[in-house]
Amino acid sequence: MVKNITILIFFFFASPAFAEPLWHNYSDSQIVEAIGKAENSRKFPYGIKSINTHSNIAYARKICLQSVKNGRKRWEKAGRPVDLIEYISRRYCPVNAPDDNGTNRFWSRNVKNFLRKGVKK
Repeated sequence: MVKNITILIFFFFASPAFAEPLWHNYSDSQIVEAIGKAENSRKFPYGIKSINTHSNIAYARKICLQSVKNGRKRWEKAGRPVDLIEYISRRYCPVNAPDDNGTNRFWSRNVKNFLRKGVKK
């Protein structure tokens, strides 16, 4: 009886309902929208600082989308060493970057939270 309960508990917690989502199943556009929400900046839309977007949201989104596409390609080529969002974050928002004020370590978690909540496709 105890063995059966243990097995049941294992399968309950190991079920897909409790598993992390497969981040690579999200479209590039969904990831970009989640990044935009996580960054939440008027001065640097989508967190784009490497190119002066002049706060142009459409232009910043275009750059972000290309960064996500490139990140996905590099991730595939590297053999998917970690989940996609973690991989993209290492380049997009590196921890201990010169302009990191300690918040970069929360970037992937924030992006994942917005993906979980659902973003437009």
